[in-house]
This record gives sequence, C-alpha cells and structure tokens, in this order.
Amino acid sequence: MAKKKKSELKGWKLIGKTMRKSLSIFRYGIKALGLVWQTSAVLTVAIAIFTLMSGLLPAAIAYVGKLIVDGVVLASRSGLISDRNLALSYVGFEALLIVILAAAQKGLNVSQSLLRVLLGQQVNVLILEKALTLELAHFEDSEFYDKMTQARSQASSRPLSLISRIFGLGQSALTLLTFSGLLLQFSVWAVIVLVLAAIPSFIAETKFSEHSFRLFKWRSPETRQQHYLETLLAREDYAKEVQLYQLGGMLLRRYRDIFDRLYDEDRNLTIQKGIWGYLLGLLSTGAFYAAYAWIVIEAIAGKISLGEMTMYLVVFRQGQATFAAALTSIGGMYEDNLYLANLYEFLEQPIPKSEGYITRGIEPDGIRFENVSFCYPESTEPVLKDISLHLKHGEKLAIVGENGSGKTTLIKLLTRLYVPTSGRILLDGVDLNDWDIDVLRKRIGVIFQNFVQYQFTVGENVGVGDVERLNEYQEWEVATEKGMAKPFINNMPKGFSTQLGKWFKGGQELSGGQWQKIALSRAFMRSQADILVLDEPTAAMDAEAEMNIFNHFRSLTKDQMVVLISHRFSTVRMADKIIVMADGKIIEQGSHEQLLATDGRYAHLFSLQAAGYK
Repeated sequence: MAKKKKSELKGWKLIGKTMRKSLSIFRYGIKALGLVWQTSAVLTVAIAIFTLMSGLLPAAIAYVGKLIVDGVVLASRSGLISDRNLALSYVGFEALLIVILAAAQKGLNVSQSLLRVLLGQQVNVLILEKALTLELAHFEDSEFYDKMTQARSQASSRPLSLISRIFGLGQSALTLLTFSGLLLQFSVWAVIVLVLAAIPSFIAETKFSEHSFRLFKWRSPETRQQHYLETLLAREDYAKEVQLYQLGGMLLRRYRDIFDRLYDEDRNLTIQKGIWGYLLGLLSTGAFYAAYAWIVIEAIAGKISLGEMTMYLVVFRQGQATFAAALTSIGGMYEDNLYLANLYEFLEQPIPKSEGYITRGIEPDGIRFENVSFCYPESTEPVLKDISLHLKHGEKLAIVGENGSGKTTLIKLLTRLYVPTSGRILLDGVDLNDWDIDVLRKRIGVIFQNFVQYQFTVGENVGVGDVERLNEYQEWEVATEKGMAKPFINNMPKGFSTQLGKWFKGGQELSGGQWQKIALSRAFMRSQADILVLDEPTAAMDAEAEMNIFNHFRSLTKDQMVVLISHRFSTVRMADKIIVMADGKIIEQGSHEQLLATDGRYAHLFSLQAAGYK
C-alpha cells in the first residue's frame, strides 16, 4: 500500500513538473511582446492580422472542397447546367480563398522578416547599453563575460521567435477549433484521436529543447575560445607574430579540436532527436491511417458522402499537422524562454550605481591615498597593501617598480576603474566615491600602455580624448602640437582625414612611436583636465625622443598633477616625487636626489640602468 502511494506521489510530482514547464513558456512572453511592440507597433499589428487570417481560412477551404466534390457528384448524376455552374462557382470561391490565404502567409513572412531585422538591432542595442553601465571588474570576470556572450549570441533573434510562436500557436488554435467543429459532425472520437496522435512529437521536442539549451550554456567558454582562435588566425595585428613563430598549425589544431568536441555533442543530440522523432512519429502516422480507414469504411457504408469523406480526410491530415505544429511551437517556446531567461538575467543584473554627486572639491589639496589596499573579487591576496601618498596640484609623481608590483592597479584605483577594498582616495578633500563620476572622469586625461588604436581617421583618433569636441579641427591642431604628432600628420596624404589602421579601405598604418604620439595628443584634448596619468606612454620611442617629449611635456603641464609610470630613469628623475613599489607596497618615496642618497632599491635600479648606457 505504501509502495502504491509512493508511486502515485511520484506520478503527481511528474505531472506537476510538466505543468510548471508548460506554464513557464509564457513567463517571458509578455516581456517579449512589449519589446516587439516597442520595436514596431505597425508590424506587430500586421503579424496579428495575418496570423488571424491564416488560422481561419484553412477550415473554410476544406469545407468548400467538400462542397466542390458533392457538387461534382450531383452535377454528374443530374446533368443539369445549374448544378454544373454551382460546382464551378465553388471552384472559383476556393481559388479566391487560396489567393487570400497565400497573400496572408506572404504578408506574415514579410512582416516577420522586417521585424526580425529591427528587433535584432533593438536587442543588440539593449545589450550594448547594458555593457556601457558595467564596471571594469565585470569585463574581467569570466563568468559574467560568458553571460554577456550568451546574451549576444542568439538572444537577438529569440524575442521575435517567441512572439512568432505565440502568434503561430494562436493561429493553430483557431485552425484546430474550426477543424474540430467540422470533425465533430463525424465523431467526437475523431477529435480525441487527432489530439492524442500529436502528443508523442511534443514530448520529443520539449525533451531535446532543454538538452540543446544546456549544451549551449555549458559550452560558452569553449565558443569564446574558438572565436579568439579565429581572431588570432585572421587579424592583421596578430599575423606577423603568428607567421614568424609558426603558430598557425598549432592554433588551427586547437580550433579544430574545439570544433570536433562541440560537433560530437551536436551530432549525438541530432541523432537522438532524429531517432526519437521518427519512432514517436510512427505513432502519429498509425493514428492517422487508422482514422483514414475508419472514414473510408463509413463512406463505403453510405453513412457519409464522397465530399464529406474528402473533407474529413483533409481536415484530419491538416488538423494532425496543425496540432503537431502547435505542440512543437510550445516546445520551441520553452526553448526560447530558456534563452530569453539568459538575456534578461544579463539585462537585469543589478549594477551598483555610483551615488557620487559632488562636482567641486572642498580645498585644493590634490590627491591623497590613505592606507589604501585592494583585492580582486574572489581573491583574498591583496594586490595593493596599505598605500599612502600625497600629490599636490602642479606636482609630478613617478612610479617605478618591477612588473606585477601593482603600478597599473594603483592607476586604475586613481581613475576609479576600481574601488579600494579598504582605505580611501581623496581628491581636493573629497572621497573619490563621492565625486560625480562624469565630472571626475573629465578632470583626468589617461594614456595606458595598451591604449586603443582606433580604426578611425587621425582627427577622430585624437578627438576621442574629449568626445564632446570630437570633430573640432582647431582642438586637434592644439592637441597634436602638444603631443608632438603634428609634424608627421602634416606629411600624411589627407592630414587629419587620413584613415588609420588596415581594417578599412585606404587605411594607413603608423609606427609604434607615432601611435604613442597620437595617444599623447588624445590626452591633451582634455584641456580642462588637471590630472594626467601616463602609463608607459613612450615605451615604443627611443631614449632621445622620449627625453624630448618629456622636456616638452613638463613645460606644458606646470599647473597639472601628473602621474607617470616608466622604466626609464632618465624620464623618472624629472618628477618632483618618486615612489618605488614592490609586492603591492611602497617601499621607498622621495625625490630623485633623496632616493639616491638613501642608497636603496631605487639607487640600485638607477645604477644598473646607467651602467647599461656607458
């Protein structure tokens, strides 16, 4: 008895799970409908009208077909012209209905095609708008980056797919309702057989939809790796190293290995889906031919006319296909919801907004780090430990240290790309977290070592330093004069209008030193900025060019705070204050002369580099 109750309980749980799955298909339907309506209300209404027409006309066509057959039989028996004309009028009426149905279906396809393009753009814009609100840490989090990759990969087409399926389900429901009305004249059991015959296909579709989505979600890191390998093999900025180090074969093998692994999963899923679909489809076919035989027997017995037999066979065949399509739509809607869940999980990811609102400092105190430490998320090992320093207005600070000592991380904290784990950073007496982020960023001009080489024109490459004055020619002139890029720009065929990079037609490539002068000019576009941050800004230049740049640079930044990271001590020695970092800590700080007198780490590094020039 207990065993029976346990079995019944298990059965009810299974039914409950199935019901929850079925209801879950509508979870994102309203959101998707709102998104589609927002994209184009006209096309949404057009799809609804064409769907309604496509749902109602098949039953009418089937019924007119019955009238044609019965009219032909009557006319052949009676020989009357009136009966013949009546049969021909039915033919003409059916032709008209077929033309209207074809127009509705074509209109539906056209509307969906147009909406698909618009909706793809709309969803991609939503994803990119969300990406603009993310912090740097989100892009460095592989799990979160996978979510964004998954959202971008297929979700742009899924909202329309879900809406199309919902409308398609409505169309199928209308068709089935009218078909059922016709079949009920024959037998209620015919309707029941029609319904039961389509269920096996639905079971197979739902089962494999879920499995397909799980594969998609699990394999996102591998897909990103495959795209990365494509980039390495096909991009011009990687081509020289790939060729010189003969990496092509190794990269292509990795690419093929990932594809083979993903293909094996897809192949297994496709084969299983095909086998189960075929076996379960046999049940539907058997049900149809059983009903076929039943209808033929009834016609032979004279219980139904030849026209009715034809109509019932057409209705049963089309009804079965329509019902199977409806259940397949439900299975597809379930899969669409899984993808949309992933999309909205990304779009609705809570991003803590900056609550800073202060636009002016309390006092002209410059920049202060007070016992600042920083750990990366999900790490307990501090990258920076107890950093304290003070940079006054007009002072120049140089940061030196080995790679991995925390120099660039300190810069990212100063520019508020990261937030300290403990301690605080003040600008003019106000915590950086309390500053309005837009006001703060406008006060800072930055050049990172791996600055972006935009595939834009020369002028735009400089202008992006201040996007509000992106296209102001006079500002380009001033900024490139300060950044010492003007001489080689004047020698270019189209000056500031010269396309840079090789991605687009007519593009011209620059040397590493020229790109760095463009980046330096970009920082000078922010003429209102009183903080300049330079992370290895002249690494691609020779020592003499770098010295000329910084002698020029120092005269231009008398009233600005400058933070400089460099490995060349000829440049560093020009700073008012120098800090030496190691293992995330400041181990020495002072002027060039003070640090030499201390005879510590800085003096040792300086003597090593000086010896190299003797």
